[in-house]
Amino acid sequence: MAKDKDSDLLNPASYTPNFSYRRGALSCERVSLAAIAARAGTPTYIYGRAAFTSAYRRFRRALRGTPHSICYAVKANSNLAILRAFARMGSSFDIVSAGELFRLRRIGVSGERIVFSGVGKTREEIREALRARILLFNVESAEELEILASEAARIGRAAPAAIRVNPDIEAGGHPHIATGHHRHKFGVDWPEARRLYLLHKDSLWIDWKGISGHIGSQITRVAPFRAAATRLAGYFRDLSNEGIALRYLDIGGGLGIRYTNENPPSIEEYVAVLPKSLRALGCHLLLEPGRALIGQAGVLLTRVLYIKSSRGKTFIVVDAAMNDLIRPALYGATHPITPVNRPRASAKISPVDIVGPICESGDSFLHDWPMPEVQPGDLLVIWGAGAYGFAESSNYNSRPRSAEILVQGSRFRIIRRRETREDLIRGERLS
Repeated sequence: MAKDKDSDLLNPASYTPNFSYRRGALSCERVSLAAIAARAGTPTYIYGRAAFTSAYRRFRRALRGTPHSICYAVKANSNLAILRAFARMGSSFDIVSAGELFRLRRIGVSGERIVFSGVGKTREEIREALRARILLFNVESAEELEILASEAARIGRAAPAAIRVNPDIEAGGHPHIATGHHRHKFGVDWPEARRLYLLHKDSLWIDWKGISGHIGSQITRVAPFRAAATRLAGYFRDLSNEGIALRYLDIGGGLGIRYTNENPPSIEEYVAVLPKSLRALGCHLLLEPGRALIGQAGVLLTRVLYIKSSRGKTFIVVDAAMNDLIRPALYGATHPITPVNRPRASAKISPVDIVGPICESGDSFLHDWPMPEVQPGDLLVIWGAGAYGFAESSNYNSRPRSAEILVQGSRFRIIRRRETREDLIRGERLS
């Protein structure tokens, strides 16, 4: 790996908002990461409020003049404090489970600010969302539509609905996060979707409000978004010509962020390709960003346990593991890792493997990663962990899940306490 590339990878603070070196050590906004570790321990997730607030406001500014709702994707990071911060900024929300609906209702979000997506909604979840009077159901199959209609009839109120159309566009990073091609489980092909719209055109219990599409996650080019928006706009016009007057066009989310060497479009560049295709429709645009709002706002703080050498290979064993951050094992995702203390300019950089303590060979964050010399007890930062980090964590190997911290200016607070061993067995019974 070239020296200049090593230097870039060892300084993600240069492209990550609101993290910087202060007196030679990393801070989130104006709070030292070492101070957080001293109080909260490690591993610990740390989120900077200024970063996700700024990202949300950039979306709002870029969409000025276009009727729209930004529906934060709850699955990216569902901590109640994070959700409340978005709610107070006026955000709407995209959910994929009744559990996420429960979280939003717990902090007082009204149903009219909630869109329910997902391929496997249960009858009970649909019933609960109808009672909450949510804004829109994004329907993903004919069978789901029948259940939605029957549950709407049961309570005597038409269900606000859209069909998630599969636009058959290849996009996204890893195959596990691409969702818009015909071979994926998501959405309905347009001929079938069109048939369902017309079949239920005069239904008492299905109130067609919109049309939806989502093509994947961690997308780093604008072309797929432009193609999907153009295709959905054509479907919207077709239904209008058939007498189905829709209000909402939901284009999903998927805008990528920079982890290492990616060069994703800016929020402004992403938004710029959308209204051109959609402005003439007179529709209300729904967007569902998650990673683009919260991904770079968070890091995972971990501590070095051991330095292990074997047959010329160096392993840095840290106290974070794949149960804390599964993306490297699940997606092959690369999250840069750097010391909390800024390395000296003359520091020797050597390739190392950074691994966790779980009893799996897959519990490895990085292979042959350029790293200055560190010692047991040193703090390391795993970058770009604000989205799909804690949200995907588990108790594998009976490991308590980490704490979560929210930083605002010069202050921080614990927004989720570290689990205890008693938490691990809560709900279990010996007989």
